[in-house]
Amino acid sequence: MRALRLQEWKSDPVLVDAPDPEPGPGQVVIRVGGAGACHSDLHVMREFEEGLLPWGPPFTLGHENAGWVLALGDGVTGLQVGQPVAVYGPWGCGTCGRCRLGAENYCEDPANAPVPAGGGGLGLDGGMADYLLVPDARFLVPLPDGLDPATAAPLTDAGLTPYHAVRRSWGKLPPGATAVVIGAGGLGHLAIQILKATTAASVIAVDTRTEALDLALRNGADLAVPSDDGTVASIRDATGEHGADVVLDFVGADSTLATAAAAARTLGDVTIVGIAGGTLPLSFFSVPYEVSLQTTYWGTRPELTEVLNLAARGLLRPDIVQFPLDRAMDAYRQMEAGELTGRAVIVP
Repeated sequence: MRALRLQEWKSDPVLVDAPDPEPGPGQVVIRVGGAGACHSDLHVMREFEEGLLPWGPPFTLGHENAGWVLALGDGVTGLQVGQPVAVYGPWGCGTCGRCRLGAENYCEDPANAPVPAGGGGLGLDGGMADYLLVPDARFLVPLPDGLDPATAAPLTDAGLTPYHAVRRSWGKLPPGATAVVIGAGGLGHLAIQILKATTAASVIAVDTRTEALDLALRNGADLAVPSDDGTVASIRDATGEHGADVVLDFVGADSTLATAAAAARTLGDVTIVGIAGGTLPLSFFSVPYEVSLQTTYWGTRPELTEVLNLAARGLLRPDIVQFPLDRAMDAYRQMEAGELTGRAVIVP
């Protein structure tokens, strides 16, 4: 089969021929119908180095995956060959307390996971290939009727990650509340849709790019604000000087974290999702009183089922640009240059 593999740190992945996978006991092979290209892949290619993580190259990229069941290993039940499925991305140990609740994104025994603190496309072979070996059938979620794998693939991360971040703040988003989405790209445009589908809050989008702000408005944002020196004032003006009840930062740079803290309302949430490497000084007076500051990582298996349900009902619609597997690097180059809006999906 063909596979887009990262052969070493700080290099471009290459398309190579690789052996077709065969499932062992409890495992499943899927025929890939779509693999999302994530901005975090650029960090993996460009910034990670030996010793930073408990895993490393070579491996096949692609941690946002969906397709059709191709082969079942011994002992697998509940799935059928040809069935469309999404792949839950964080592969935990399956037996710790967090994993038993479906929160394998926060596995507490990563040493006994298929790969420590990783998954397919993150240390093990991912879905930018014709076929994908899934190490345990529990990582597969059947697609609801009306949802195809190419659409479902990016939802396993670009949909699930913002859904988890929004869901944990539902209690602070009643009618009359305001949520701010910083970074209206691949994850941000879906966060806006999730906020609109699951809460009654007003949504303000912030981005440096005009095309991203336009995308935000098309996806339901009530207000789109350019990221500049006047951003915080614009948010406070739109909220009667109160600030935002929930701020979701999908960038995570120094400047966006500063904006998030300054724009938050007392008793609000500031959630950092982006991994641009910024820092936010925290002291008694650096954020409004009782603002909660947290990071999140991916989401849970039950939440993925909820995300796919929203998409099948037409309430969550990823803005997708498809690329064939032999042009996968074109997707990453466009992403790196800031020329890509929405989400790139690699279709073998």
